[in-house]
Amino acid sequence: MDYNTDREHLIIPEYGRHVQKMVAHATSLTDKKEKEDCINAIISYMGQLNPHLRDVHDYKHKLWDHLFIMSKFELDVNSPYEKPSPEKLAEKPEPMPYPNSNFTFSYYGKHIETMIRIAIQMKDEKEKSTLTGMIANHMKKSYIAWSKSSVDNKTILKHLEKLSKGELKLHPDFVIIDDEKATKKNVEKYTKNNYLKNKSNNNKYKKKRY
Repeated sequence: MDYNTDREHLIIPEYGRHVQKMVAHATSLTDKKEKEDCINAIISYMGQLNPHLRDVHDYKHKLWDHLFIMSKFELDVNSPYEKPSPEKLAEKPEPMPYPNSNFTFSYYGKHIETMIRIAIQMKDEKEKSTLTGMIANHMKKSYIAWSKSSVDNKTILKHLEKLSKGELKLHPDFVIIDDEKATKKNVEKYTKNNYLKNKSNNNKYKKKRY
């Protein structure tokens, strides 16, 4: 019995064992013309096996790179592209810098702190006051969504003062959204109940009319 575990390691499994054997055969050829014809036939066949590569930019270049990799970089043939090197293939990518986001209050998130910075820089006092009110309302919604319970408006004002370092103040006449409206579940429930109520009234009206 011939097991895959006993066979030669597949360098690029997507092409299968037959293509790898064809590449090995082409590598062993000594006649230049015969080798070039064989390589061109293999490249054409590789493209047919992976038609999705045609959507990739410069897919022919990719096929030639795969060809040299499967030959273990031993294939001696003229290529229309720069030949890849084992060293380049073994290179590890540079580590991706991970954004370091430190929140004073995690439940408010990054966007609230960004909005606060923008509001602080605003010159128009009316627009600044309007945005500050929107921020306070959003903070209350976020807090209730996180805690699943009500929150005192004094707590929101205290947090707003801390996040803005005392730069933002609500207009004396501004009233922060109440807990019921700040809870999305209650808003959805209210909307659903209104819909069912209106639907019921419409059905009653139709029965009386007809």
